[in-house]
Amino acid sequence: MKNKCITVGITGGIAAFKICSLVSSLKKKGNDVHVLMTKEALEFVTPLTLQTLSGNRVITDMFSTDFEPDVHHISLAKMTDVFVIAPATANIIAKIAHGIADDMLTSTFLACQAEKLIVPAMNTGMLENPVTRDNLETCRRYGMHILDSASGYLACGDTGKGRMPEPSVIMDAIEAIASKDRYLTGKKILVTAGPTQEALDPVRYLTNHSSGKMGYELAKAARNAGAEVTLVAGHTALADPVGVNVVPIVSAADLAEAVLSRSDEMDAVIMAAAVADYTPVTVDDQKIKKSEGQFAVELKRTTDVLKALGEMKKEGQVLIGFAMETQNLLENAAKKLEAKNADYIVANSIADEGAGFAVDTNKVTILSKDGENSLGLLSKEETAEKILAFCLGKEK
Repeated sequence: MKNKCITVGITGGIAAFKICSLVSSLKKKGNDVHVLMTKEALEFVTPLTLQTLSGNRVITDMFSTDFEPDVHHISLAKMTDVFVIAPATANIIAKIAHGIADDMLTSTFLACQAEKLIVPAMNTGMLENPVTRDNLETCRRYGMHILDSASGYLACGDTGKGRMPEPSVIMDAIEAIASKDRYLTGKKILVTAGPTQEALDPVRYLTNHSSGKMGYELAKAARNAGAEVTLVAGHTALADPVGVNVVPIVSAADLAEAVLSRSDEMDAVIMAAAVADYTPVTVDDQKIKKSEGQFAVELKRTTDVLKALGEMKKEGQVLIGFAMETQNLLENAAKKLEAKNADYIVANSIADEGAGFAVDTNKVTILSKDGENSLGLLSKEETAEKILAFCLGKEK
């Protein structure tokens, strides 16, 4: 997401300080960011801070003459691609639900015809009050997007729902809303991501170094393109993508069941997870105690999910596999393409600098029966977008 005009409205909640990080991230992505603040928000964060981060004048006063001689709230409303209010207090939610425009933020919001995102943040009792719930439902009915509040320790000392989601989550929600290229609308896509864990005993397991980043970016890119996305994910440190159905799994057997039971309804399946090829024959009920000498573990093959998908693939379904190698990358990937009856294999080598596990970039080659398409070193976000565009029809 870049080259968008994002207007951020900040109201008088303690979470206002977190919006500095959001504004900074939006700006770094290459967007034109404008900030509107209520007078209550000024008690929590200064306009100078947000002006420095956004690169634009922060608007706080309905009647200020310190800007160009146009009707400023109208011109800004027309420029905006996404209008987000965060944190959104119960008071501001009540105002926008009923069309009250008594300051610069609410006036601009009411005039704006762009996509709108409301991020509620308040005490649990206020959030769960029937009046607030009705007001939020009214906002939804008018086509506004509502980002669910998080749960945890609140500034008032209570613990419960009402925390503002982290800026990275808000950023993800904005990206999902801002996308206009919905070439996968109406498609159902399943993506797998992350590692599997194969238990040895209640304490130990066998796993790999996958961070899940590539699979998560593929899920986000498919969502941004309008698809209905299911993400089957092993344990990662990543936040669930907004608007994606996340199915958590642990073992290769869990992944096989989750994928194979859902594959028939999917238009495309993308196997980006690092699935264990072997799992222990037996799992001890108690912790295995160390002893002198060597320790051996007998392993058995896990279900080859990609091969199973290739055997049961329905007409018109697109099957995309991944191949990570340390040597003979393209030769091994080509063999995998044929053996698994996949439509595409995305090959990348962990020997290449900037590619592989736990980094934010990747360098891949997409193999199909028609040949190879090599992508340069790109961010995993850009790599995901190009994989989907190439494999699912946009660039054909």
